[in-house]
This record gives sequence, structure tokens and C-alpha cells, in this order.
Amino acid sequence: MTDYYEALGVDRDASTEEIKKAYRKQARKLHPDVNPSEEAAEKFKVLGRAYEVLSDEERRRNYDATGDENGRGGPSFGGGGFGGFGGFGDIFETFFGGGGGGPASRTRRGQDSLIRVRIDLQDAAFGTTKEVEVETAVTCSVCDGTCTREGSTPTTCSDCGGHGQIQRPMRSILGTVLQTETCARCSGFGSIIEDPCQECDGQGRVRERRTLKVKIPAGVDKGNRIHLAGEGEAGLAGGPSGDLYIEVDVRAHEVFTRRGNDLHATVTVPMTAAALGTTVSLDTFDGEEQIEVKPGTQSGEVFTLRDRGVQHLRGGGRGALKVHLKVETPQKLSERQKELLRELAEERDEEAGESTTEHRGVFTKLREAWDSL
Repeated sequence: MTDYYEALGVDRDASTEEIKKAYRKQARKLHPDVNPSEEAAEKFKVLGRAYEVLSDEERRRNYDATGDENGRGGPSFGGGGFGGFGGFGDIFETFFGGGGGGPASRTRRGQDSLIRVRIDLQDAAFGTTKEVEVETAVTCSVCDGTCTREGSTPTTCSDCGGHGQIQRPMRSILGTVLQTETCARCSGFGSIIEDPCQECDGQGRVRERRTLKVKIPAGVDKGNRIHLAGEGEAGLAGGPSGDLYIEVDVRAHEVFTRRGNDLHATVTVPMTAAALGTTVSLDTFDGEEQIEVKPGTQSGEVFTLRDRGVQHLRGGGRGALKVHLKVETPQKLSERQKELLRELAEERDEEAGESTTEHRGVFTKLREAWDSL
């Protein structure tokens, strides 16, 4: 025995509307005018019987309880099972349009909106609250989304009688059938707004500039988006609002750059300070930090200050602050300064402009090789 649920491709707890949609979908593929094969014709008959039983609540209950093919013990309809399709309406609906779904609703969900907000790097590290101005659609305060002038209501369309659709006779391969079309006078709504709200011109919404306070969480980075449900454009005719997305942009900082959750900064110290050792002050987002530069520190050395970076967006602490040391070589020297450096070079057994004795430069080695000839 054929399982009617399986024939329609639906679950046993499917709703009547799901059963109807499944039938329409398969009927378009299996109808003899579309698929003339014998296999398709047989499947179309089974599909018709399945819909005949499962679209009727009482017969479906009996079928679920007894498994009887006919749903209530009566004779099975042949020739594709047209007897239980609610007349020919469903087949006409499948191939000639319409739907019998009643008038369309004027209510529509509003569109989502996207705006961009620029913040400082420090705000990205710790989070902040920003006021943003949004020009968007809001529900009309005069008609409260009803679209009509106060004291009036939409009137039933006289052309379609409030159905939103009009049926017209049409000749087809099955004879004269009724083709369902959207009513042109009411645009399928079934009613007409004779006296629209003057404030919103019958739309139920108006455009307005409003200010929102947006909480920017700690740890956001350039390109991150903040989702504010229901803060987008108001829908038509009192429909629900769309969502608002705030895209974050972060300004470049004059001292710090961000890599992941770490902050990086470069500190320059004189050559003599690096040689003798010193202490460098650095203003960070957490206040002033003292960095000890030990004697002999080389250019490029990195000092790591833990928990001085950016807060992790989803919690779990902060990144580090990495301070890169740059040793500055003097470019302009007085004669006295040059003399002192020469004395230092002699004391260290170095040749000015070249490498030390331990690591002599290539020109020194070439000169020594020439003198030995």
C-alpha cells in the first residue's frame, strides 16, 4: 500500500497548507500535459489520491488511525482522483495562476539599514557609547500606521468584493476554465483607501531624522558590525521595522597601531642613552608607563607590557602593548663631539666608520692584504 505522506513528500505532522504546497509542486511536474510518460501518469494518479485524503481533516484522521487507502472506507476515485481536489480548483490554480489565498496584506516589513560610525582606537580598546543620527522611515504618528485619515477606514473593493482577485473565463485544453487575476482596482488588497492620511499620504510611515545611542563594545575592530534589531526602517501600513546595522571604522592613532588585540608603539632613544642605559616614559591608554632601557640595548629590541592592549571582543582579558626600541644615531656633530667619539673608538679599539677589531669591515681586510704585498 502506498504511503500517502511519502507520495506527497511531507512529514506525518505536516499542516494542511504544507500538504497543499507539496501537491502543487509535484503536480506541475507530473501532469500529463507536462510529462506524458506512463510512469508520470501513474504517479500523478497516486498524488491525486494522496491529496484527496490528506487534504480532508476527517479522512486524514481515519487514514492515520486505520491506514485505509480511502480514508473512510468508501470507494476510491479513479482517473487521477479529481473527485477530492475540492472540484477542479486546485488543478486550475496550479496551471492557470490564482491561489484563492484571499486579499493581500498592505502590511510590509521595513528594510534593514546600514550606517558607518568612526571611533578612536582607545574607544575600540575599551568600548564606548556613541550618539548617531539616522534618517529613516518611522511609523506615522498621525494615523499610527493605519494609512487612513482619522475617523475613516478602507472600503471594500466593488470590483472583487474584497477578495483581491477576479476570475475570468478562459478556454484551455480542459475546456472553459476560470483564470484568477489580481484585481487591478485595489491591487489585490481587497479594499481601497478613499481618504488617506495626509501626513503620510496613505503609506503609514514618514521619513524622519532621529538620534540613537549605540553601545560600542570593547574590542571592536574596523569592519565589525553591530546588529540592532527593530531599529531599521518602519514597515508599510504599520508593518514591523527592519534591523539596523552599525559598521565600525577606527581612526588611525598617532602613536599606537593595532595588530589583533596587541598594540604596538616605537620609542626612539639617543645612541648614548642606549649605551649607558636610561628610563623612557610612555603615555599609554592606561596612563604613563616607565620603560627601563638597560645599558647596551640594541635597536629593534621589543619590550612587552602585558594587559595593556585591546580588550578581547568576546571576553578573556586584554592583549599586550609591544614597545619597539629605535636607537638614534646623531647626524650633525660638533668638532668636540667628533673628537670625543674618536677617543671612544680608540679606547674600544675601533676604527671610525668601520667595524670593530673583532668584526673588521671588508675594506679594512682589503687594505691589510694590500699592505702585506
